[in-house]
Amino acid sequence: MSSIFQSGIGLDSHAFVPGRRLVLGGVEIPYERGLAGHSDADVLTHAVIDAILGAAGMGDIGIHFPDTDPRFKDADSMGLLAEVLHRVRAAGWEVTHVDTTVMLERPKLVAHREDLVASLTAAVGCSVNLKATTGEGMGFVGRGEGAAAMAVATLKRRG
Repeated sequence: MSSIFQSGIGLDSHAFVPGRRLVLGGVEIPYERGLAGHSDADVLTHAVIDAILGAAGMGDIGIHFPDTDPRFKDADSMGLLAEVLHRVRAAGWEVTHVDTTVMLERPKLVAHREDLVASLTAAVGCSVNLKATTGEGMGFVGRGEGAAAMAVATLKRRG
């Protein structure tokens, strides 16, 4: 049987709020505000989860971990990613590469880039590329109201 590759795209965004931690890619980033959400609101990990689920044809994060379910209140997104990887592997897929982009005006991520890549690479078990950009003062990202992330995942059918 020849190898089959599929790709998926993930996108997530959350608003900044006071009194919460800022978590991206499973790494806590020092900042005066965090992101609002039912779980830990880790936009980067959520985008990765959706990209992986999309590539496997398995829906999205809301289908697997609905924000209406109290079990996922303040959930660790890296734990959700581990569960998604388990399900995707059980369905016969292997993640081969993930490419990500984080969009936020501040804090700047350059000092955290290696930690973010290391965290996601260890979690996913393949190469992960990380890019960061700002909104150049435009839109909710540019005004510092929130953050967004995008990811593309490539999966290979095992067997």
